[in-house]
Amino acid sequence: MLLHDKLKPYRLILASQSPRRRELLAGSGLEFQLAERFECDESYPAMPLTDVAEYLSRKKSDAYPVELAEADVLLTADTVVIACGEILGKPHSRDEAIAMLQTLSGATHEVATGVTLRTSTKSHSFTSVSKVRFRSLSREEIEYYVDNYHPMDKAGSYGIQEWIGYVGIEHIDGSFYNVMGLPIQRLYCELERFI
Repeated sequence: MLLHDKLKPYRLILASQSPRRRELLAGSGLEFQLAERFECDESYPAMPLTDVAEYLSRKKSDAYPVELAEADVLLTADTVVIACGEILGKPHSRDEAIAMLQTLSGATHEVATGVTLRTSTKSHSFTSVSKVRFRSLSREEIEYYVDNYHPMDKAGSYGIQEWIGYVGIEHIDGSFYNVMGLPIQRLYCELERFI
């Protein structure tokens, strides 16, 4: 039985404001509803950096303000970019975005996406990690991207599906869609086992 059919008795709720996650989930053909925006503190304690995304996905799930009905399946996710032993979050300024991209230029970094699935009676979390290598980017290329694509809402200051991904990424080890923000193939398989 297709997952589409197995999900018919359920209501899949995507609790994310990310347009990339909405696009990827819609592309999978699975029906879902978008949750209302809600606040969640995204701080985290000291832990291995590749565990942070999953920790935050669970934190977002716990912060969801609506009690889940019996047939609800809540989906939360978080994506972090890890480079030079630190997490690169969303930039707060043009200069910070440029500095982040200079750090990623000519180097390999990791992108970890943590996902939590939760019903009224159980929950399951997992992490997908991809390694991404950028060629050496010129200052002009970085400034062009930041000024024309405004990546202030993106971890690590870039979207792989945008111009910089087309011209700058040499190699990916792992899921492309994970770098976009949702490891959709892994999610499909995990959701099939979860329900």
